[in-house]
Amino acid sequence: MSRAAASVTVPRVSLGDGWPALFESAFRQSRNAMVLLDERRRVVDANAAMVGLVGHSRAWLVRRPMAEIVADGPLVTEPEWQQWLAAGRFAGEATLLHADGHAVTVQWGATTEAVTGRRLVLVAALHTSRWGPRFRRTPDARHDPRALSAREAEVVRLVALGQTGPEIADDLGIAHDTVRTHVRHAMDKLGARSRAHLVAKVFGGDLIMRSG
Repeated sequence: MSRAAASVTVPRVSLGDGWPALFESAFRQSRNAMVLLDERRRVVDANAAMVGLVGHSRAWLVRRPMAEIVADGPLVTEPEWQQWLAAGRFAGEATLLHADGHAVTVQWGATTEAVTGRRLVLVAALHTSRWGPRFRRTPDARHDPRALSAREAEVVRLVALGQTGPEIADDLGIAHDTVRTHVRHAMDKLGARSRAHLVAKVFGGDLIMRSG
């Protein structure tokens, strides 16, 4: 196991609000910006990376409609949102409003998570200045998360925790191109449309724990 992966390995016990401890620890420590939304699109929780991305405190964000930090309001209508919830996964690009007034372009991915037992929507937002908008693809409809190899699972775990390709390559002692290949294969197998969608699916589908 890598140093980064080991840093979030804590006993798997239930917290007061019912979250598995390892999921919460990974969610809070990930360098990828993430929020959990309820079915009405209100923020239930936000990690430090999201706080840094939008410049608002966690206390300010929690219970607030996500639309308040999205340029031009909600991305979709309520019927469209319900369709997305039924599908269980969605992705795209958006412009978030920083507290100081400037705009932040992000690649985002979301999934109805399977960890907390509360049917929340986990949204990951990756700043395009860091990751770029290029890493998008149309996944194979025959995706199967069980088909991930041990190395692919290790790589996507590190992606989910916020490491860049070069950092993962250095940590695992492999070439950066090899990391890219593993990520592409994992995206196909998990049905992810972008890196942000990959992060959401890894966390929301419990893979952050199962690959540890």
